[in-house]
Amino acid sequence: MSRVLIVGAGLTGSVCACLLRRELPQKIKIVVWDKSRGAGQQESDVSYHIACSLWGRMATSRSPTDSACTVDLGAQYITATPHYARIHQSFYEELLAHGILCPLVSSVEGMMSREEGLTNYVTPKGVSSIVKHYLKESGAEVFYDRHVTHVYRRGACWEVCRKDGEPEHFDAVVLTMPVPQILQLQGDVGSLMAVPQREQLEAVSYSSRYALGLFYPPHTSIPVPWAAKYISGSPCIRFIAIDNKKRNTESSDCGPSMVVHTSVPFGVEHLEEEKERVQPLIMDELQRLMPGLPQPASSKCQKWRYSQVTRSVADCPGQMTLLSEPLLVCGGDGFTHSNFDGCIESALKVFQVLKSSL
Repeated sequence: MSRVLIVGAGLTGSVCACLLRRELPQKIKIVVWDKSRGAGQQESDVSYHIACSLWGRMATSRSPTDSACTVDLGAQYITATPHYARIHQSFYEELLAHGILCPLVSSVEGMMSREEGLTNYVTPKGVSSIVKHYLKESGAEVFYDRHVTHVYRRGACWEVCRKDGEPEHFDAVVLTMPVPQILQLQGDVGSLMAVPQREQLEAVSYSSRYALGLFYPPHTSIPVPWAAKYISGSPCIRFIAIDNKKRNTESSDCGPSMVVHTSVPFGVEHLEEEKERVQPLIMDELQRLMPGLPQPASSKCQKWRYSQVTRSVADCPGQMTLLSEPLLVCGGDGFTHSNFDGCIESALKVFQVLKSSL
């Protein structure tokens, strides 16, 4: 039985693990490593938060005082084009059947997709519920606080080293972290890359931004006619959502939650600053845009160093195989594009490589 390591418990990694389990259940043992500190915490370049379910950028944060009050700090909703709704139909149908996705019916000011024949979905239980579903279906052994530092070829297998732990050996390794983190790996990874491959990876770029989650007590009123809004003309804020209203899960027993996403220029300008210095700047601009907004009971600030891919690997191949025997393959939205379907597409391409190899 082959032992396969998937590095990165985001959407690409979790879908890939699920596909492996469903099609090759007797042939492989799936292990998933993620550098976050567990289901509930994440790395602080991006800062550690209690009660924040983070898998890749599918992040859902929970109020420290009310577990029913949550906010999505990463992806906000999923847009299906007619093309992807057709070729990824089984994925959408599965998530809809399990109640993980439902149609977006709330008002989003500034959204153009309704006019373009696209379908938008939200996640009633938070966007991290998508990744949770696929990880559960995969039956994988999922380990947190596994920050991979070195990957060495040892004959017919790979030796994978991590911070604060013993190396382990695997028959195949899948890397789904952001491309800059793949390039930072030590060991044999760099020497295995052909010059064109390295050049392709070095050309990948990402936007950066901050997300601020605000949690309010029950019965708090946020009197706006929209559930979410794209902001134009602000040097700081690009998007605001009343999250429970956006998901159509408003309840009198639970206070509202709000998420604020900054603009990319603001994120880049303040990227290396501590979030404690940046959060007041975001709050000041939010108060200017929404005068009289109630004070939140608590808040969570998130720095997304790798928010969305602005330039992917050329021609969007979905994966890059660095070595066939033993197999070392890379995937993720850096090889396609930064949305749900981009990650699914990459997972399918990586899975086909694994299936052929194993």
